[in-house]
This record gives sequence, structure tokens and C-alpha cells, in this order.
Amino acid sequence: MKKISVGLTFLALSISAGAIAKPLVIAHRGASGYLPEHTLEAKTLAYAMKPDFIEQDVVMTKDDQLVVLHDHYLDRVTDVAERFPDRARKDGRYYAIDFTLAEIKSLKVTEGFNVNDKGDKVAGFPQRFPMWKSQFTVPTFAEEIELIQGLNKTLGYDIGIYPEIKAPWFHRHEGKDISKAVLKVLKQYGYTTKNDKVYLQCFDANELKRINDILMPEMAMDLKLIQLMAYTDWNETMVYNGDKATPYSYDWMFKPDGMAKVAQYAEGIGPWKPMLVDDKSTKTNIIIKPLMAQAKAAGLKVHPYTFRADEGRIPSYAENFDGMLDVFYNQVKVDGVFTDFPDKAVTFLNKDHKH
Repeated sequence: MKKISVGLTFLALSISAGAIAKPLVIAHRGASGYLPEHTLEAKTLAYAMKPDFIEQDVVMTKDDQLVVLHDHYLDRVTDVAERFPDRARKDGRYYAIDFTLAEIKSLKVTEGFNVNDKGDKVAGFPQRFPMWKSQFTVPTFAEEIELIQGLNKTLGYDIGIYPEIKAPWFHRHEGKDISKAVLKVLKQYGYTTKNDKVYLQCFDANELKRINDILMPEMAMDLKLIQLMAYTDWNETMVYNGDKATPYSYDWMFKPDGMAKVAQYAEGIGPWKPMLVDDKSTKTNIIIKPLMAQAKAAGLKVHPYTFRADEGRIPSYAENFDGMLDVFYNQVKVDGVFTDFPDKAVTFLNKDHKH
């Protein structure tokens, strides 16, 4: 009998290892390929597509409320310029931090747009949801968590959240400790340990270290942290010296020992796709950059961004969206991807894992 039980134990172990190994689908700003990003509607649709996690970008209002918005300004996705024309800063942008929650709630949200030379609003992704149609608003962080937890209860899935603290350097300069506020809300809703269904991400390495070394121990929390990666010249993270801001240098992350340094305070990285696969790759020659091996050697999870099926968004080394997923999931072997089209990634993985 012993032989059989050992065999069964081994089988059970290998099955559970297989289950753990299935990579993640992270709904980027919700099902943002289909509905205006970060609206509760985009999150509800994403939820129905059964990803593993749904992302929230979090910024702060004038009255210290947390809202879900990709930029720390409002003018790319709302009618703020028409509603409050005199509230722009010198750079012409309308910052969320200059508006109360009630004011932000009064705005109409639409598909992201740019303003062209003629002053016309042009959709960033013309094939996506039509601009200014239907009725969408900016949700609070708490509202979104309650939506996802409520659906977990009624549908019986266990879908996680993946918040990003946006521009903490900016918020701190404006006198607001956004990181502490985000952690408070997470704790309030039961996200306190590494076993909870949450990853907390940020581009600001100084701030992630502060969260890991100071804030989480103070609050008796221990969450999985993800270091988002940028190139220095993107000006994604700034460092203030008085009122003068200079770009934070990400160069150290790309050095051979960079990932080992990240592993001291984070569980994983969120790199831009071309940081893992060289854009010079071809269909017959996928060039995987050293970052992937360095991250894995340091024991880090790797969740690249952003996988989009829109026209012009498929790299030349892939035939189509599935081909791009195949490269990253099966050749690069990433642990998960951020995608605007969670249904497509879920379908791909379900098909892929049946073989």
C-alpha cells in the first residue's frame, strides 16, 4: 500500500505545482480595451472575464480622499476643462489634488483623449468605446474594493486587487502621504499579509523601500510589493530638492546586481515589455534581454505591461495578439501580464494549458 500512497502524494504535489505555475492575467485599468479605463463599469466587465487580478491606479483629492485614476491630473479622461476652466495649473493641466471628491464625482468620464493642434479632442484609441457616450464617473478606491469583494461573494471567485500608488513624490511635495492612506484602506478591507490577494505596486523605489521598511512594520502589515520599472528619461519618477524636481535615475535596476537590490524590498517587478524582449526580435529570433534571467535569479516575480490588441500595438516579432502572449508566457516565461483585453489572455491561457 505504501507505494501507492507515495505515488498519489507525488501526483498530488505535481498537480498542485502545475496549478501554481499557471501565469497570471492582470486586468490593466479594468477591461480598458472595451470600456473607459478605471470606471466601475470597466472593472465589472473585467471581473466577468475572470482575470486573476484587477488593477487600480490611486491618486489623492484635495480633501484627502483616494480615487482611482491613471494620471494625477483629470484632463485626459474627463470634461474638467469645460466644467472648471479656471482651475488649471501653469502647465495647463487640471490636477486631481486641486479638486474635492465632490467636484471630481461631478465630472463626466470618457475614453482617454489628446487635444490636437486645432483644439479638437481625439481618442487615444479610435477603435475603442466612443467618446462621451453613456455615463461614467471616477470611483473611489474604497468603492472599487467593495465592488470586487462584493462580486467575490456573489459569484464565488477569488479575484485579487493590484493597486498602484501614483506619483507619491508629487503627493508628498503637496503635503499628502498617499502611501500611508492607501495602506490604511487596504488594512480596513482585510488586505494585510502576503497571503492576501493583493499586490501593491509603485514606480518610486524610494517610496517602496519606505513602505517596506517603515510604513508596513508600523501598521503590522506585510504585503507583496512590486517595483514598476521605467527608463530615466520618461520622467516617471521625480526627486524634489526644495521646489526643483529632477528625474529619478532607474539606471541601477538594469545593472547585473540591480534585481538582487530590488529583491531586498519587493517580491517582483513590473517592467515595460521591451525591457524583456528586444524590439529588434523577429518571428524566428526572439531576443530575450538579460533582465529576465537577473530577475529570476533574484527570486522575483515578473509582470510586464501593457498587452494591447489595438491596431499598431502588436510588435513585429509576433503575428497577432495571441502570438505576443505566446512569446511572453511560453518563451520568456513571465509570471503574469497586464492587459487591456483580459478576456483574450484568459482564453489564451485556458487553451494553452489544455495541451
